[in-house]
Amino acid sequence: MHAPTPTAPTSTDPALRPAAPSLPRLYTFRRCPYAMRARMALLQAGQAFEAVEVSLRDKPAGLLALSPKGTVPVLQLPDGRVIEESWEIMRWALLEAAATTTAPSDAQGWWARAQTPENLALLQLNDGDFKRHLDRWKYPQRYASEPGEPAPPHAHRDRAVDLLLRPLERRLQDGAAPYLGGATPCATDLALMPFVRQFAAVDPPWFASLDLRALRAWLEGWLSAPLFLACMHKPPADNSVITL
Repeated sequence: MHAPTPTAPTSTDPALRPAAPSLPRLYTFRRCPYAMRARMALLQAGQAFEAVEVSLRDKPAGLLALSPKGTVPVLQLPDGRVIEESWEIMRWALLEAAATTTAPSDAQGWWARAQTPENLALLQLNDGDFKRHLDRWKYPQRYASEPGEPAPPHAHRDRAVDLLLRPLERRLQDGAAPYLGGATPCATDLALMPFVRQFAAVDPPWFASLDLRALRAWLEGWLSAPLFLACMHKPPADNSVITL
């Protein structure tokens, strides 16, 4: 997730590094789609964690000491490891953490079903070109000074639809299954849904007019799912432990 330039100093000084927590500590931002996917994976794995809600305009020194790039999510583990990428946080949650928690027996299957070539290709599209076009549609003012004549926002919107949303529609239709994992969800569902949600929210009436019935049903199902609702619960000011 790209964010404003940090206002706190970045440092790798060990004195500024937060002490290892007793539970995994997730630096997060509630509306960030990368952070959403990380929170959902931790919840699905049955892994309790401490959520530290980050102000993007005033990032905590502890976050910047762990990860000078200053983006979320960042997961600090009790054993001292720091995981800075959302997909890697998902991998840790669904493979390593799920093996030691009371998570549903299929938690590791959520990761395994995401490793097909088709699902990995969707992830690459989502995190690459689709996200690029989504940002330029949602935030055109941020990219007005890009070299060359910038494309109008609706051109990025339409390109995003062709790149990812129509392939997702075909996938959900042709597979006759409600999820990208087949009859049951997988990590790819969790990874893509926050970005499709963000795209749909830019212009809801226009999105509703698209001939993407299977995709809308998939999105609407996730938006009302207990897992997503728990993920979006606003943490209290004391950054309490979060479980599903």
